Amino acid sequence: MVQAIVFLPLLGAILAGLIALFGAHARNPSGDEVEHHGDHGHGDAHASAAHDDHGHDDHGHDDHDHGPVEPPAAGSRGAELITTALLFVSAALSWMTLVDVGFMHHDMRIPLLPWILSGDLQVYWTLRVDTLTAVMLVVVTTVSSLVHLYSIGYMDEDPYRPRFFGYLSLFTFAMLMLVTADNLVQLFFGWEGVGLASYLLIGFWYQKPSANAAAIKAFVVNRVGDFGFALGIFAIFMLTSSTDFETIFHAAPSLTGKTIDFLGWHADALTLTCLLLFMGAMGKSAQFLLHTWLPDAMEGPTPVSALIHAATMVTAGVFMVARLSPLFELAPNAQAVVMFFGATTAFFAATIGLVQNDIKRIVAYSTCSQLGYMFVAMGAGAYSVGMFHLFTHAFFKALLFLGSGSVIYAMHHEQDIRNMGGLWRKIPYTYAVMVIGTLALTGFPLTAGYFSKDAIIESAYASHNPFAMYGFLMTVVAAGLTSFYSWRLIFKTFHGEPHDEHHYEAAHEAPLWILIPIGVLAVGSIVAGFPFKELFAGHGVEEFFRESVKMNPHIIEEMHHIPETIAFLPTVMMVLGFLVSYLFYIRRPYLPVELANTQPMLYQFLLNKWYFDELYDLIFVRPAKWIGYQLWKKGDGFIIDGFGPDGISARVLDVTRNVVKIQTGYLYHYAFAMLIGAAGLITWFMFGFGGQ
Repeated sequence: MVQAIVFLPLLGAILAGLIALFGAHARNPSGDEVEHHGDHGHGDAHASAAHDDHGHDDHGHDDHDHGPVEPPAAGSRGAELITTALLFVSAALSWMTLVDVGFMHHDMRIPLLPWILSGDLQVYWTLRVDTLTAVMLVVVTTVSSLVHLYSIGYMDEDPYRPRFFGYLSLFTFAMLMLVTADNLVQLFFGWEGVGLASYLLIGFWYQKPSANAAAIKAFVVNRVGDFGFALGIFAIFMLTSSTDFETIFHAAPSLTGKTIDFLGWHADALTLTCLLLFMGAMGKSAQFLLHTWLPDAMEGPTPVSALIHAATMVTAGVFMVARLSPLFELAPNAQAVVMFFGATTAFFAATIGLVQNDIKRIVAYSTCSQLGYMFVAMGAGAYSVGMFHLFTHAFFKALLFLGSGSVIYAMHHEQDIRNMGGLWRKIPYTYAVMVIGTLALTGFPLTAGYFSKDAIIESAYASHNPFAMYGFLMTVVAAGLTSFYSWRLIFKTFHGEPHDEHHYEAAHEAPLWILIPIGVLAVGSIVAGFPFKELFAGHGVEEFFRESVKMNPHIIEEMHHIPETIAFLPTVMMVLGFLVSYLFYIRRPYLPVELANTQPMLYQFLLNKWYFDELYDLIFVRPAKWIGYQLWKKGDGFIIDGFGPDGISARVLDVTRNVVKIQTGYLYHYAFAMLIGAAGLITWFMFGFGGQ
């Protein structure tokens, strides 16, 4: 059953890839180039019906893209249906596995084949399924199957649909490989697999320079984090002579107090190892300092945004820390760093979300902020609570992304919320589900987010982490900010007067392919909280998770004994954020403009995302480009080419070219040359040079 869950998406990816290859050939068997637009219009299906996100802060619609005019690949519908059906089978089996493993306690380790056998490095390809894995299987396959279904409607007029669905299924397979890993090498395989698939999906519309730039940025920033992650794996292998989880966890207590020589510094072995591993999580989960790729990833199609930001890639870092909880529990300093970065990210991303105007970027920064919450729980030692928020967040965040896609679809690919307004009358179904998603995100009582988000804030307060109070304050403030910008999105999009009459009049609900998945996710955003509360954040944690995570032994109990005022504080902040947003955008819509005019520096600071892109451009990008340019022009052009093919070798060629002209083929020329040579020798000996 587990093998089917993992490998069915891979089968779907392979079949979709074959359809993409052979379908494209059937569509254009001659190999001739297709026609391209030369005008500035929306004539092609790729630009007008599929390119949803040329979203920048100054304009949010796709009005100047030129793609190839070509029919869809043969078998496109088949690729859609095959990949989607296989994902739904995989999702159904995942829910069965959760029941079997989580409640029936049937943990599994399924050996597949030996992989790397080299000295001490013995790596076997094994599927590990415990409760932690089962929860992730449910999250990944459920959201991915709904995203596949949604994409059938959303990408309907894109000629490259088989390739898109192949990438989606490949992405899902890589994530499933990651969560079922039984050793660090296998986990790294899945880790890099989702990195590759995200590169392909973010840059799916490769005709757009912005999409290519975003894909490269995501890939490069993640490689920075992955470098630290790889060093962490090397350090673990050096300390334990194994990459197998069971061996590592068994050896972990004996590593306390050991040191590693690192860059001339005698560092605590476990602390250093955990920090290096967390560096990988920072990149993958877009934590503060390595977050810059996340908003740019919106250049991919909307379903991609939902898959990357809700269920798969960005949650990999959280899962990895939870999986390695036996190590992190023995490294309190590393836990302190995890909480610090998590709390900082939660606050930092929420402040940027306040002023964004692209509907998808607002939701993206919300994702970044919520991931910060999850790491706060990890730093507090409440790993199950962090996983609880990961579980609930997948539903309402996927809902918000796909709901945003429905809005974009209705508004003919407009993404700037300043150009929307009054849409609740035109698309009431989308409005209703977006409100449900917003209620869950902001932590409205009895929604999924209410239980998981409040539990994280309580765990931060109850924690004995050095940054516990900092984590608590940042998450509480972020709760208020989240409520404000989430309701700002709702009010500016669906309420008030229409700002674009042309698009407003043409707005209509999306097809059923799109509406059904967001309806299912809306139900999940409500019911995914309360039934699971005891299992993830109550007294049932120990029985449910068992050995799959190593919790702080006292954290759950202490969470239940915090003051009532603390427990109600997140709800108070949620209400406060709503009221301020209502005042700003419904009652007195002139206030935001006045505030921006009176505080221009603060507004620009937030609008420009704390100037991190500019700072990194100055520190890293420009020097790297300068070094590359010098190596190209001076190193390659002047030295290698100058002294090589354009220098010494060129002169040799010149000489040989002139020498060969002597070879005329006439006998008297050769006789004359011999005569001159003989005369030269005689002259040499006459003057006595040759006799000495």
